[in-house]
Amino acid sequence: MRTDRPASASLSGMDQGERVMTTNSASIRFGADTNTPPGADRHAAEAPGAVRVGAAALVPDSTAWHADEFVADPGGPLPSATPVGPVPVPDAARSGSAVPMEVPAADERVSVTAKDNVIEISAFAQPPGQSGIGLVAPFDFALDRELWRWAPDDVSLYLTRLPYVPVPVTVDMAAALSDGDKVRRATQDLLAPEPLVVGYACASGSFVDGAAGEKRLHASILDAGAPAAVTTSGALIRALEALDARRIAVVTPYVDSVTDRLLGFLGEHGIETVSSVGLGLLNHIWKVTYSEVVEAVRDVDRPDAEAVFISCTNVLTYDIIAPLERMLGKPVLAANQVTMWAALQAIGRSAVADDQWLVSATSRTAA
Repeated sequence: MRTDRPASASLSGMDQGERVMTTNSASIRFGADTNTPPGADRHAAEAPGAVRVGAAALVPDSTAWHADEFVADPGGPLPSATPVGPVPVPDAARSGSAVPMEVPAADERVSVTAKDNVIEISAFAQPPGQSGIGLVAPFDFALDRELWRWAPDDVSLYLTRLPYVPVPVTVDMAAALSDGDKVRRATQDLLAPEPLVVGYACASGSFVDGAAGEKRLHASILDAGAPAAVTTSGALIRALEALDARRIAVVTPYVDSVTDRLLGFLGEHGIETVSSVGLGLLNHIWKVTYSEVVEAVRDVDRPDAEAVFISCTNVLTYDIIAPLERMLGKPVLAANQVTMWAALQAIGRSAVADDQWLVSATSRTAA
């Protein structure tokens, strides 16, 4: 956490070693680095629920936060303590929920949990590292939140959308979304935060022009400067190869002409579609309910299908993948799932979904 105070700043009335000040209702611990305290027992003046932030620990009691506030001068030493009155404790603090608390030295905020433990943030601690994944999505993509569910806590997603196309979800829309120049420009828009991989998060746009079209999309992303690239349809083929599944059943939200393009794409890669069903939707695909998807999967499954694929990144699937797999006894793949799985694999990470067949099977293989 930033304190906006030089490491060499002194504390009024104290040396730079860690010291404890105790008032009638709070203890405040000072020290350059809470992880390496000199002197006395660091816990001597701490009550349950103490929170040590940089060089300070504040203790909540049952009714109010009491503390002597020290205001830092960014250019010099801290002045003397200035008492501040009690601040009401939010109800959440009494129940152990996170509550925001002002950090006096920098007018910043920190999340505090009033439990029987101590949260330590060293004054010299580095900010947590993160890896970035860039994602190019269709203009009507509405499921950003679902993509995040597969991402580990230290992975950030950078999303951008392709330009609006005033046509329904047809072959024409899919072809417009696969325009290489537009995908290249969208990729360039994502590069500033330095993602480690850029994914094209659209199933129809990446299968509409067959295997060759998917390869062109992949190349467009790399040509734009991305360090690595994945597409939804390319990720599907990789996932089926990882599971050694060559005969599948397919569920799509599309009209037949778009679904046929998917089946043709699969055939080019040696994947046999034993059965398929399309919901015939031309718009608002993100509004398809879990129950509709479950019913379609149940109807399309066949004993000779080695897996089921649910197409379209605008179809919500995260919560029903594992239950469907248990019901059918076989892998169930979904467009957003394979996109995130492949993007995370590209940067050496695993998706967060241990109960989903694809994730658990490939994690075991990697181990």
